Parts: sequence; structure tokens; C-alpha cells
Amino acid sequence: MKFNNLQSCHLGPEISPEQFIPEHFFLFLLKGSMVSYDGYKHYSMKPGDYCIARKNHLVRYTKYKDEGEFEKVIIAFDEAFLKKFLERHPYQAEPTNNTDSFLFIHEDKLIHNFVQSLEPYYNGTEQLDDVFVDIKREELLMILLKNNPDLKNIFFNFNVPHKIDLELFMNHHFKFNISLERFAFMTGRSLSTFKREFKAVFNTSPGKWLMKKRLDEAYFLLDKEHKKPTEIYIDLGFEDLSHFSFVFKKEFGVSPSEVSRISVKK
Repeated sequence: MKFNNLQSCHLGPEISPEQFIPEHFFLFLLKGSMVSYDGYKHYSMKPGDYCIARKNHLVRYTKYKDEGEFEKVIIAFDEAFLKKFLERHPYQAEPTNNTDSFLFIHEDKLIHNFVQSLEPYYNGTEQLDDVFVDIKREELLMILLKNNPDLKNIFFNFNVPHKIDLELFMNHHFKFNISLERFAFMTGRSLSTFKREFKAVFNTSPGKWLMKKRLDEAYFLLDKEHKKPTEIYIDLGFEDLSHFSFVFKKEFGVSPSEVSRISVKK
């Protein structure tokens, strides 16, 4: 499949760069590849793949460029747009047991032609105005629902996350660098309830537990898996290598580099 003139483009509200997905979005990969992880499963994408990234999920992305390029099409389906769509096209959402963060879409001619129709607007000659953006988003949404009617149960479910097992969730997602407010929301709790119940389950505060859990995981990766500090600090939720090294040494009395060097000699 070739889209020679189409470059990275985005229709709809901007998607937050953090690891929490606030709105559903359609993703089509043009160039490069991507591996994503949601705490439970890994998802791999290659050029030509289509998928829906689901709102209210935690996802970490690793992008791989192809000859220095990573090109994608992202079309966001925010809640306001979806509710307006329902006013014109009534769909009834039903409960679903599907918990995947990414839903891959089978290619068909309609989706292919839709993506192709975007080329004139992203080769430097034309711009999409706001009204036309919503028309194109509505066109795509109708194509997706025709392709897979069960997607209505994903797109038109406007419920907030329900209360889930706190211990299980945190042990799967402690590496994600998000705020306590996000953790509380994801587990179906207010921030105050989250902190109170967290203390009851783990016998410490969320902040202290997250730091200890991440540092213990870091020590294991350095000592047993022979990883380097530069390979792990971001994946463990640390934004800065120097800060990671500082808190690691404060916890264990040795620097991450020292543990890494010793493990290689074993």
C-alpha cells in the first residue's frame, strides 16, 4: 500500500503526550514501526496497520524510524464529537468484555480510500478547515462502524472507569509516569479514597510505594538482567537520569552504574 504524498497528519483535538489516553483515536502507520505496552500486553504496528487506541487506558510507546522517518495518521474521536454524531446516527452501546488498549482494524477498500482521500490536504497545497475536519471524522467513523459494528460498544460508552482491584492494578502499572490523580481515576476512585485505600492495602503512601517499587525493579534489571542505567530509567517512570541515579544511590548506597558494572563481572 503506497501513499506517496501523505505525511504525518492529525484531525481533531490534540492527543496528550502523556501515557494516559484521554480520547479514542484512529491510528494508521505510514512509515516506521511501533511497539506499545499497556501493563498487560504488547502491541506491534508496522506500516499499513490500522488500529483504534482506546480512551482511559495507560500505554507506553516505543517508536522506530524507517530511514529517519516516522509518519502516521491520527484522527481523534473526542467525547463531544461522538455525542454530536449520536444525535444524527443513533447507536446503542452494549457492555463489552474487551479490555485491549488497541483494537486492530481489518483493512478494506473504504478505509484505504478514506486515507487516500487525505493526501491532497497534506502535501503542502491545501489546509483543512474546522468544519471539514468534522466531516472527514464523521466519514471515517461511519466506515469503521460499517467495518466492525461492535465498535459502537467502544466509541459510545461514556462511563468513567469503575472501581477495580487496587493492588492488582498498581502492581501492573507502577512503571507508568502519571500523576496520582490519574492513578485514582483509572482505578475508579476519588483521589482521597485512592490514598486512603492505598494506605490500607500497601501500608504506606502511594508516592513512597511507587518510588520503592521502581527502584527495586531497577536494581533487579541492573543486577540480574545486566541492563545499563540509560536503558531502563525512562521505562521505570523516571524523567531524568541524574535524578534516577541520585535516588537509587540514596536507597541502596551504590550508584546504578556501579551495580551494572559489578553484574557484568559476575
